[in-house]
Amino acid sequence: MDMKNNKRWFYIAMPVFFLWFFGQIDKLGISVIQTNPQFLSDLGLTGENANGKIGFLTFIFFVAYALSNFFWGFFIDKYGARLTAIIGVLIWSVTMIMGGLSTTYGMFMLTRIVLGIGEGMMIPVCGKFIANWFHKNEIGRAQSSWVSGNYAGPALGAIFISAIIASFTWHATFFLLAAANLLIIIPMIIFLMRNNPEEHPGMSKEEVDYIKTTDISEDKEQKNFTQDFRYWIVWFGMVMASFLFFGISIWLPTYLSQAKSFNVEMMTAITSLSWLFALAFVLGCGYLADKTKRPSLIATILFISCAVMLSIATTSGVAIVSGLALGIAMGTMGGVFHLSNLFIVKYSTKETAGRAAGLMGFTNIFGGFATYVMGWMRDISGGSFTSSIVLLIVFASLGFIAYLFTLKTEANQVRQLKKESHVA
Repeated sequence: MDMKNNKRWFYIAMPVFFLWFFGQIDKLGISVIQTNPQFLSDLGLTGENANGKIGFLTFIFFVAYALSNFFWGFFIDKYGARLTAIIGVLIWSVTMIMGGLSTTYGMFMLTRIVLGIGEGMMIPVCGKFIANWFHKNEIGRAQSSWVSGNYAGPALGAIFISAIIASFTWHATFFLLAAANLLIIIPMIIFLMRNNPEEHPGMSKEEVDYIKTTDISEDKEQKNFTQDFRYWIVWFGMVMASFLFFGISIWLPTYLSQAKSFNVEMMTAITSLSWLFALAFVLGCGYLADKTKRPSLIATILFISCAVMLSIATTSGVAIVSGLALGIAMGTMGGVFHLSNLFIVKYSTKETAGRAAGLMGFTNIFGGFATYVMGWMRDISGGSFTSSIVLLIVFASLGFIAYLFTLKTEANQVRQLKKESHVA
């Protein structure tokens, strides 16, 4: 199709990319901010049990984030993704302002809870937009276009936040991010997006008809995603991936600066590079999933690769090798996240996509739990990260084992599709 009939990429993929770009900086920028001595001093995050309290900030955020996924999933299916996105962004913009004004640990923790509620709509909202606006054959590319913002945001955000803190104070980062949400994201949602392609005045009938066509090879066997065992394997895999990804990403800057003694510039560079690793895995997995039709096999390889990289990180005596290995391990889980979002669309219908994504989004609570557990384990082990990384290796191995049970079914489906295509 020509550019005239590819407007869905402009109206939907681009705004959702920026929704995640800024949303992830708001969510995960705390990983860089918590390395700032002034921030730690202002909120009383020093002394005994400090690491546990730092980890608890992210844990409580993800509890709110995960639980609100249930509410947002039903809200989206009833009122539409567009209205939901507007409400969610307004909520988290206000909480970012309040975060910058916080003077106590308790006040800041409250803002993280409300931020989690506001951002809880992101996974189900994007799942709904993708399900409504893109043909089944291009789901992988469509998912990649917005999930890319998931990783490009923190990659550039680490540099942005470090620069703002160095030039002003940690408070300023929250105010500037709130401004970006209100001045960039909200206008995009209002002026570019609609719930369905046929509602958009800029869409041609030809493009809408293309989106609505049914692929004869589409899997029709599941009526309810909750009755499909593959969905629950993906759900379990997301539990493991969430624990791994957020456990690594939230503590990576601290690991680099405290365990490996990197200066701020080097810590920022490796943190940013780690998010770019995740972006590379997202783009690569999106392409390979569409090309090979073997997303479960790809996920299996990613989990075992993560376990290998974590093993290198904890055994290498070279600081830069350990840091980069940990970053690559984080990147592999970015690939798993992307494949999981693809599975959400595959195993649900357009009517249930919001709920399927909401239930999947609940797994984020385990990511928050990882940040608290790793902080607690640091406190009881005198600041060492070794026991925490060993725990992560166990979780990567469990994810690998779970996906092994999907490979036979997937291989049979691929063989069947090849036979049908030859007959056709």
